[in-house]
Amino acid sequence: MDREARETYLVVVQVKDMLGLTGGYSATTTVTISLMDVNDNGPTFQHNLYTFAISESAPVGTTVGRIMADDGDVGVNAKMNYSLEDLEESSTFTIQTDPDTQEGIVILAQPLDYESKRRFVIAVEAINEIIDTRFLSEHEFRDRTTLKITVTNEDEPPIFYERPYNWKVLESAQIGTQIGTIYAKDTDTTNNPIRYSISKSSDTRQMFRIDPSNGTVYVANLLDRETAAWYNLTINAREISNEQLSSSVTLNITVLDINDNVPTLSQDYRPYVCEDTQAGELIELISATDEDDPVDGHHFYFSMIPDKHINPNFTIRDNQDNTASILARRSTFTQHDRTHYHLPVVIKDSGSPVLSSTTTLTIRVCVCQPTGHCPSGGVEVSLDISMQILLGLSVCLITLAVLSTLMLAVRKYKTLRQEKMGTKELETMEFSEKILSFAILETESSQTVPLRHPRQRERKLCREEVTTSIRMSLRHSHLIGPEDTVFQQFIMDRLAEADEDPYVPPFDCLHTYAFEGTGSVTGSLSSLESVTFDPCVSQTRDAGPHLLRLSPWLGATADETSF
Repeated sequence: MDREARETYLVVVQVKDMLGLTGGYSATTTVTISLMDVNDNGPTFQHNLYTFAISESAPVGTTVGRIMADDGDVGVNAKMNYSLEDLEESSTFTIQTDPDTQEGIVILAQPLDYESKRRFVIAVEAINEIIDTRFLSEHEFRDRTTLKITVTNEDEPPIFYERPYNWKVLESAQIGTQIGTIYAKDTDTTNNPIRYSISKSSDTRQMFRIDPSNGTVYVANLLDRETAAWYNLTINAREISNEQLSSSVTLNITVLDINDNVPTLSQDYRPYVCEDTQAGELIELISATDEDDPVDGHHFYFSMIPDKHINPNFTIRDNQDNTASILARRSTFTQHDRTHYHLPVVIKDSGSPVLSSTTTLTIRVCVCQPTGHCPSGGVEVSLDISMQILLGLSVCLITLAVLSTLMLAVRKYKTLRQEKMGTKELETMEFSEKILSFAILETESSQTVPLRHPRQRERKLCREEVTTSIRMSLRHSHLIGPEDTVFQQFIMDRLAEADEDPYVPPFDCLHTYAFEGTGSVTGSLSSLESVTFDPCVSQTRDAGPHLLRLSPWLGATADETSF
């Protein structure tokens, strides 16, 4: 029997009694017989060649394809393992078995390069996990096939020959000095030209520039190692035909030091010498510093300024350890003789070329304490004549500045006040001009009478007298009536005053009147109703027709006195 051909059988079983005699009975049933599988079949590939294609830009771990060998058995007898036989080719790809479907999954194990290799031919073998030699020989439990994988081309960005680039340049390099060249290449078959550039974010000060066509890097600005000892630049390479395809690389530039800084004292020394100092005693221990960074380290030399005369007060001893000692050459220093001494110190470095500097130390004479310490007030500081002059000039300048500020403030205040008064006066004049008008004579020639302004009067009334009179009139008006003799005399006096003086209001020739209220029983104060004399018209001329009343002229009623 062969399970692979027929897995189950149905058998009908009949049973009878009475050994077949008449009147006997029988019964039937069906028996299902299933065949158990044995490992009597090996794996078999249905095709001798399997072909797949994959892009060269596919990442590692990408599934290339699936293959499967058929096995007539089931269960554990059908389990199999796949393997790639060619070791050289199998390093690029691997194969795994799917535990559910028993398929072989081909997976990319290394990056591909179309320009290096475009096709892979690999032998694949499938073998059962369980081998039973009772049914088949050992070699019958395996089968082989061929796997052909084709790599497709992709347009890739440029590739740099070195990652990263590390260069060095002297800080004394002049502008335009060539530092090196960056190389990048388009690995595609088209080999498109490359354009180079420096990322602006990595070179904000624009210290370097690059030739866009060949990648040569030049110095664009003067370098200073003490300011920046190194630079990290990002170089971009981009295909001209396809600007989206670009790559970048890091360029590290180290600035090498040269001896371009003079040595100086390491701090601001303030040495002093006690009055009881003896010859040979140490006054101060000094040291130096230098911003340069030589390979062998710093070595400084201290000395005094060469002179034909030896300094009788102090001397400098170089300790050969980048320090120097200032020693007293004599004794008996006193403030009575001198309060301070100046000592020039020459410092040289060991660079190439040798650089030096001269610093003058001021050594004060101090009345020291028994412990040798100079108190803060131990040195008598006296101002010389030049210092006194400088302080005097400073006080004078400050005083002048204060006085100038005050004068400017007073002048500004006066200017503002004059402007304010001028504006007020101008407004008054404009108001006066607005209230002036011409009196129109009802004559055939329609002549206009010239105006007489109160400002042109020869005699001026006293403001206090007019004010007092008006206040008195108002006060009495509340106590007496129009029939009172005092009130009538007051009105007659005012009317006579208006008749005799043409320069006081109301101005008859202008036909203007003071407002007295509608329906006033006092009547009008105008002299137009009392006399026929018009001071605005000359008497030698023909006066012509009389002037019209203002009320009919303006269209008002007879009892209205407003105008």
